[in-house]
Formats: sequence, C-alpha cells, structure tokens
Amino acid sequence: MLTSLTLKNFALIDHHDLSLAAGFNVITGETGAGKSLLLDALSLCIGGRADSSMVRHGTESADIYAQFEFNTAIEATHATGLRQNHPDDDGLATGLPPAISSWFVEHERPCEPDILIRRQLSSNGRSKAWLNGTPVSLTELKELGALLVNIHSQHAQQALLKPLFVVDWLDEIGELQDLAAVTAQAYQAYQKLNRQAKSIAEQEAQRADKIELLQNQLTDIAPLLLVDYGQVEAEHDELSNLEALMLEASLAVQLLDNDSDEPAAMELLGRAIRLCDNQAAVSPTFAQAAESLYLAQQHISEATAALVDYAEQQLPDPERLQELDTLIGLGHRLSRKHGLPAVELVDEAKNWQDTLDGLLNLPTAVTLQAQMSAAWDTYMAQATALSKARQGIAPAISEKLVAQLQPLALPNAQANFVFNKRQEAQYNTQGLDDIELMFSANVGMPMQPLYKIASGGELSRMALVMQVLLATKSNPSNQGAGCDMGMQAATDPIKRSDTDADTINATGQPMLVFDEVDVGISGGTAQVLGELLRRLGQHRQVLAITHQAQVAAQAHRHILVYKTHDTAEGQTTSQLSVLTEATQIDELARMSGGVNITDITREHARSLLADISKK
Repeated sequence: MLTSLTLKNFALIDHHDLSLAAGFNVITGETGAGKSLLLDALSLCIGGRADSSMVRHGTESADIYAQFEFNTAIEATHATGLRQNHPDDDGLATGLPPAISSWFVEHERPCEPDILIRRQLSSNGRSKAWLNGTPVSLTELKELGALLVNIHSQHAQQALLKPLFVVDWLDEIGELQDLAAVTAQAYQAYQKLNRQAKSIAEQEAQRADKIELLQNQLTDIAPLLLVDYGQVEAEHDELSNLEALMLEASLAVQLLDNDSDEPAAMELLGRAIRLCDNQAAVSPTFAQAAESLYLAQQHISEATAALVDYAEQQLPDPERLQELDTLIGLGHRLSRKHGLPAVELVDEAKNWQDTLDGLLNLPTAVTLQAQMSAAWDTYMAQATALSKARQGIAPAISEKLVAQLQPLALPNAQANFVFNKRQEAQYNTQGLDDIELMFSANVGMPMQPLYKIASGGELSRMALVMQVLLATKSNPSNQGAGCDMGMQAATDPIKRSDTDADTINATGQPMLVFDEVDVGISGGTAQVLGELLRRLGQHRQVLAITHQAQVAAQAHRHILVYKTHDTAEGQTTSQLSVLTEATQIDELARMSGGVNITDITREHARSLLADISKK
C-alpha cells in the first residue's frame, strides 16, 4: 500500500510529508484549496505526464516521493537481491505481490520489500524518475504504476465505454481468466498456422524455382567443396614456377657449400669456429661464441641438404598441374559469377545449403491443412466452453451489480449482459460472442448498451461498484456473504486508521483512487456511497476526494487540504493536515453547513461519526 507521499516545491505546496493509512483515506477541502494536487503528484509517481507549471513559482525543481510498503510475510534470508526461481517465490521472499515481483524480475531489478519512487520536475520542462534510488524510464514507471495504483478520475470511467473492458471485467470477477487466456492462445496458434499456410501458398511457385537454382549452384561449386582452395592456390603457384625455383635452390647451395675456389659459407664458418676454439680456454666469450657457431653450422648444413634435395627433384607431374589448373580456373569463373573471392564461396555454399534445407523441409499444404484443422477444433472447444461459462455466471453478476447500484440514487437501475454470437469469420481471441453490458436507470425505459445511455454520474457509480465487486470477490472473510460485504464497521474512524494497517489491504491488489466519485449525489445516497467506500477499504487501500460530509465521515483517515497566505512574502501555500477526531468534526461541520460553523453543524458532524460507531 501507499504509506507516504512527500511533496517539495510542488505547485502551491512548499514541503509536506503526508502519511496514508490502510483502508479508506479521504481528502477534503474548500474548492481551489489544492485537493487535486495530491492526485497529480501520485499520478506523476506512476508515470504520468509532467508539466513545468507544476514546479512551485520561484524554484528550479519539484520533487515527489511515493513510498509503497507490503505487509506480506518476508523471508529474511531473501529480503533483497534478484532471485532466479519462480516469480511467485520472489514475491514470498520480498513481500511483493507476485505480479509486482514478476515485473522486477523481468526488468532485472532487485526485488525489495518496499518500493520508493521519486519523480523530479525541472522548471525547464524536463523530468527524471528513480525507482529505489536507480534511474527508471517513464515507460517502465507506467508499467509498474499500473500494478500499484488504479486512478479513477472524473473521466477514467470512459473505460466502461469500451466493450473489451466489460469482457475482461466479467472474466476477472467470474474467475475465468485462465480459460480466457487458453482460448486466446488457441486462437493465436490457429492464426499462426493460417499465416504460414498463406505464405507458403504465395511462395509455392517461387519455391520450386528457388530450390532448382540452389541445387544447380551447389552442384556447380561441388568440386571446390572437396578441397582446401587456399592450399590449391599455393601448390599451383609453386608447381608453375618449379624450374626457376630449382635453379634458385642450386645457386643457394653454391653459396653455402661448394668445392670451387670461391669461399662458401660453410668454409668461412669453419674458420671462425677454429679461431674461437683456440681462445676458448682464455675467455668465456670465445667459448660461448664457438658454441653458437657450432649450432649455426648444424642449421646451415640442414638447410643445404634440403636445398640440394629440392634442386635435384623431378619436374612436376603434368597431370597434377592440369588438375590444379582446372580447379583454379573453376574458382576464377565462380568468383566472377557470384561476385565473391573463391575462398569465400565455401562459406556462401553453406548458406545456400541451409536455405535449401529450409525450403525442402517446409510443411506441405496438406500437412498444414491438417494442423490448421486440429488447431481450429482446439480453439472451438475452448471458446465454446468459455462462452458457456460466461453465460452461466452473467445473470448472478448482473444481479449483484443492480443490488449495489440501487442504493446509490439509482433505485430503478437494471443491468444485464447480452451475448450476440459473431459470424465465424469474426471469431477472435475474445471468443465467439460480442458481450454488451445493458443498462437502464428509469422505470419503463428499455435497457440499452451502457455506453449509449449512461450519464457521467451513472458511469462513475458503475465504475465504483464494479471495483467493489472485484475487490471483494475472493476475500476469505467475505465467503458466504456474496457482495453484501457484511463486515463490522470501525468503532473510531481516526484511531482505526492507526491500528489496522497490518490487517487491511492484505491482498496486494492496486490501490484505488477516486476523484470526486460523489459528484451529483447528496443526502442519504452520499451516506450509502461513503459506506460502500469504507467497506471497499476493508479489502483495498482507497483514496478519494469528496465534497460530501456523509462520505468523508466514513473514512479511516481524513486528510484536509487548505490554503494559507503570507502577506509579507506575498505567497500562497497549500497545506495538508491529517485530522484528529476534534478537527475532523469541525471539517465535517464545514462541509455540512458552509463557512459558519455552529453548534448545530458540529452536532450533525458528531452524529455522522456516531452512526459509524454503532454499525
């Protein structure tokens, strides 16, 4: 959950550290006091768009820090560091919910039990972000932010207007996500085979020509693949010049060792050895020189013998030379043909062979057709099961929707899900049906698709109810209670926020934020809405901005936003305060009775809190 939000030089806020509790947190204040600044700051910490106007006037930058903590049991030996086992194990080890832990593993970041996000805005319009002290991109921050916080602004309920949202919500609340995922995978597998079949059909004519071309090329180059072409070139060069090389070897032998009157190297070397031997006893230098000269004499003798053999060898075999000429000629021809040196053609031939093998091993149209048929049968089986499951749960879920909507100033609300089977060509990853959430708020008016007739206020309340149903669908304490959420109320709205932080919001689901969800309602409806948000806070951390005293009275923690004016400095600052019981009564009285707070409005505020303690 979000435990603290720190703002420095952010808009009208100079500096403030705001602590939040588990359960239902409410923000109130007069119009223009800066209530929405908190949501703006939180939005920035989960990847929202930055604006230089958010930097406090006269300062260079603004900083926002959001601290998230998770109260799942932590295994001390694995509290830090990136582990390589299953993501769920990481979640248990670090206290992070599995989805968040998986995000850290996928992005190769250390899993830690707490998450600290920092967002810095500069007056020049630039912004930076850090996650646990390490720079993070906005794309990454948005991905992680979606797992941490779910913000419902006055326009966020527009998601309800998208058919896919309704389908996904129905699957989630009906716990059909696994069946829906299997169905989507089956359709994708079929589509992959379908695309492959189309590709092969389009390339079929070219495929035969390509195979023939590659086979001819490999046949053409086959003689070069049997030899080391570099060695062939070297041998050909030597044999072509063998007579000249043999003559050069004879001349070298004459210089090294001969019987003529001309001095040879071996004779001169022998003289030097004798001189050094004569003086070896007198000086070690001569002894070492003599030893080196003996070695040189041995090497020269060996070189002379090799040159003698080379000079006296037979002339090359004409057939061998002809064989080499043929290989060299083939290499030159293929080099010109393919635009590559002959020595590189061997590597290119390997690529030709790989391409040929791939073309020869492509499945035939008959094979693919059989695979496609099997894949389609699998998809139809999964999609049919999904359709039946959805239609089976839809009536009960629509009843729960209506039961929660009617107390919210919608006494005549009706809702149900309509399934329209698609044409076969329109089947997709979502299944066989188009699913619409039908709605009517008035007696005698037929139900129509929600996106066509619902007002903004009705959409807002529908969004809230859908979140409530999601939050409470799998809570153990709620088993057998359906969506009535018959839970005991808190005895003290202020003290409870300080004592229940370890017991509320243990699900690891995203924090829910509602911006003025109570627009257009008042009186008893506002009280029902407040009770709904409070009960939702038993399962999820909730943060809401409200103008209704009946809603604010239900909060586990009440945060007041107000302005102060420094006439000397000419500065206006927004301040934040977590209210005590006494100050909460004054704020509820202001919200109920206006600027002038009287004993009557205070008594009304006390009665609102007393009503909560009696439940």
